[in-house]
Amino acid sequence: MQKTKAALWEFLQGLGKTFMLPVALLAFCGIMLGIGSSLSSDAVTDNVAFLKGEGFHLVFTWMANTGLVAFTFLPVLFAMAIPLGLAREDKGVAAFSGFVGFAAMNLAVNFYLTAKGVDFEDEKAIEHYGIADVLGVQSIDTGLLGAVAVGIVVSLLHRRFRTQRMPDALAFFGGLRFVPIVSALVLSVLGLLIPLVWPTFNGWITAVGRGIGHTGVFGPFFFGMGEVLLRPIGLHHILVAMFRFTDVGGAGTVCGDHVSGALNMFYAQLDCSAAPNSAVTDATHFLSQGKMAAYLGGLPGAALAMYHCAKRRMRPEIKALLVSGVVACVVGGITEPLEFLFLFVAPWLYAIHAVLVGLGFLTAAVLGVYIGNTDGNVIDWLVFGVLQGSTTKWYLVPVIAAVWFTVYYFLFRWAITRFDLRTPGREDDPTPAEEEPEEEADAEVGEAAAGTERELVAGKYDAVAILDAIGGAGNIQSLDNCITRLRMTVQDAERVDEARLKKLGAVGVIKLDGHNVQVIIGPQVQSVKDAIATMIPVG
Repeated sequence: MQKTKAALWEFLQGLGKTFMLPVALLAFCGIMLGIGSSLSSDAVTDNVAFLKGEGFHLVFTWMANTGLVAFTFLPVLFAMAIPLGLAREDKGVAAFSGFVGFAAMNLAVNFYLTAKGVDFEDEKAIEHYGIADVLGVQSIDTGLLGAVAVGIVVSLLHRRFRTQRMPDALAFFGGLRFVPIVSALVLSVLGLLIPLVWPTFNGWITAVGRGIGHTGVFGPFFFGMGEVLLRPIGLHHILVAMFRFTDVGGAGTVCGDHVSGALNMFYAQLDCSAAPNSAVTDATHFLSQGKMAAYLGGLPGAALAMYHCAKRRMRPEIKALLVSGVVACVVGGITEPLEFLFLFVAPWLYAIHAVLVGLGFLTAAVLGVYIGNTDGNVIDWLVFGVLQGSTTKWYLVPVIAAVWFTVYYFLFRWAITRFDLRTPGREDDPTPAEEEPEEEADAEVGEAAAGTERELVAGKYDAVAILDAIGGAGNIQSLDNCITRLRMTVQDAERVDEARLKKLGAVGVIKLDGHNVQVIIGPQVQSVKDAIATMIPVG
């Protein structure tokens, strides 16, 4: 039972992590689309005459078209990214097989509908089955859910048949070559089942979406709060993806096309000259404007409170830590470096933070702020708020952020002093017994000077020491990372030295159970993971 639970945790965390590759591309493409569509629109060019020049128009139109890459091919990107992320070896073959499986599934759907005599132009048939053009094939638009199913199936087939041996006469088709072959066969069979089950399944999803829609502004409130509460265990990506890319986050018609998912609807609207309808604006309540109250105001206020509550002599030492966390939050939309500074010392304060984030979503929805995109940072505010004109009500964001800054600052300052929370700079002075022996410190200095026995990563992270604090190479069974944290399956979580990892620069350590551990590093986690991976026999 324990092993099954550990395997499930590892799978769910790994699945959530695989979403980050296409989502990162989406964020970039969204910015390209936002800048290109806004600066080539009549509303902007009429007020800024020089932008009507042919050269400017071509450049901005090209940017908008480039931004459509991720939106147009989103399902197949997920179908490739999931097996790529879940595979431990031969990742390229896994991604290739993901594309093959996705294409085979949709061709099989087309075969079934054609054999059954379904009229692809009939509106009732289109509505019943959800018929759409998928990679040039008339198929059923299963969106993110279909892509996730393909990715999971292909990853399982890749793991099972990657080393498949064939009889001598068929040896050419064995090994890695067999993975895309079996993926095509299995997904083609599964594709025949989709027209039988999808209408019912899609009806359930639509019902959930309508139910959330009927909650009004409380839907975004519970979404925002839920995302924050799931963040410590790394499962928030799955919740977010459901709202961004399926009917759960909303569905409606944009420029004559039916679109599902809050982010899909927002991007489709960016490429549409018509004014957004209520379905689009309601769906956008689940996007980045809801985060801006906490990201641009609240968490920076909490950081200032932690700085003012630190011991005076410790403030210079924690200043860089807090400033880097604020920059990551405001500019990059990455909150973990700040959130994990108080999550472990006061979980109840983190719960209040989750409620305040939810209230930020609710407030933006009530006031009709319409900005969108994914990150909730200052770039989103500028590109999708300011550049899109006053209809986005971007001017309300600084006001909301200022209110949240004040609330967070006084709340955190009161909580830290009232309950003597050990936030950065408030730790007790070490006793002589707790201080490192002078000989050990000298030895570490000597090792750092030598530069050959310690591999420094990103300027300050000691990969060798971090690996040792995790329990050594022998303790690691699998190693991966997301945006800010190392994700590991270990033989024994008790061998992970949390105190030492924090001294080595980790923000925090989460032990989900006896085998699944996460070490929060920060934005430089990819470099740390890559360095550790070179020292352990992990695929």
